[in-house]
Amino acid sequence: MAEIRVRLTGTDDIATIAALRAQWTGAPSDAEFVAHVREWLAQEGDRRLVFLAALGHDAVGMATMLEYHRMPRPDRLSSRWGYVGNMFVREELRDRGIGSALLAAVIAEADRRDYARLVLSPTERAVPFYRRAGFIDADAPAGGDRMMVRLRAGDDR
Repeated sequence: MAEIRVRLTGTDDIATIAALRAQWTGAPSDAEFVAHVREWLAQEGDRRLVFLAALGHDAVGMATMLEYHRMPRPDRLSSRWGYVGNMFVREELRDRGIGSALLAAVIAEADRRDYARLVLSPTERAVPFYRRAGFIDADAPAGGDRMMVRLRAGDDR
């Protein structure tokens, strides 16, 4: 099997991002959908990072991370955290380490940016995967959706 490579995307990757998103939903990707993805990413700005996983020259997975800035407090003037979403690996390539490589890249970038925590809303199937990466269950909101959080080591922000 080819080496798994994960990198942050740029504007040249929008069609690839759209194609993976469409494959995830089972719908076709066309020029109109690519344009919507381009517009969405432009509106998200620098707060939204998109990670792309590849095997050889083939895009095989993606994940996004949205940066949140917390309101300052007298004892904590600046704090940021990340929301992980849109984690997807092509179905026929799952359970080969691609998702782990994507998540490791997301966690490394969050650590580099000094995020207080990462938060996500996993599917039931993905809960054990995220637990292995250090995520824990957070208090369930009133709607009952599961939230998981990964705190930075030694950080209780």
